[in-house]
Amino acid sequence: MPLYRREDIYDERAIEDMAAHYRAILTATGEDADREGLQKTPERAAKAMAFLTQGMGQDPAAILRSALFEEDCEEMVIVRDIEVFSLCEHHMLPFLGKAHVAYLPQGRITGLSKIPRVVDVFARRLQVQERLTKQIRDCIQETLNPRGVAVVIEARHLCMQMRGVEKQHSLTTTSAFTGSFLNDSKTRKEFMRLIDTKGA
Repeated sequence: MPLYRREDIYDERAIEDMAAHYRAILTATGEDADREGLQKTPERAAKAMAFLTQGMGQDPAAILRSALFEEDCEEMVIVRDIEVFSLCEHHMLPFLGKAHVAYLPQGRITGLSKIPRVVDVFARRLQVQERLTKQIRDCIQETLNPRGVAVVIEARHLCMQMRGVEKQHSLTTTSAFTGSFLNDSKTRKEFMRLIDTKGA
């Protein structure tokens, strides 16, 4: 028996309901939902949507609290280049990119892996990038009570690249700061320098 096995668990009734709607969408596009290549597509699409929106049922603050440590550390903690995959709530098309998150501890730190997990919880919801950035910031600030939090997200939106204005190389950057990152320009500039991939 393997030491580790990943299992995906779904709400079967919710999957059945969503699959029925996906089947109707396929038919409305003019497709034959019964042809071989599409027979299992409604169920697959329903499970994919359930996975991509699973953050709705998760508590990001609990993730941070699960690995809190008292530590005499006041220097900036940065986790950069965190992959972000989310769905735009306006068109339900993906936006993807990376997040850079930092905080200035005030007697407490959290496990480094918890920061990307918090990003994932908020990203796996129907989102707008602006709100996603603020939600990550606020969760870390309220849970860890650091001297400051900084979040920057850079993402490409397929609703702009595949449809609408069809601008293939546009990049959207959002930022949110609290505490020292907001009030101390030197601290903020140091954070921005450390996450600058062009300068690395």
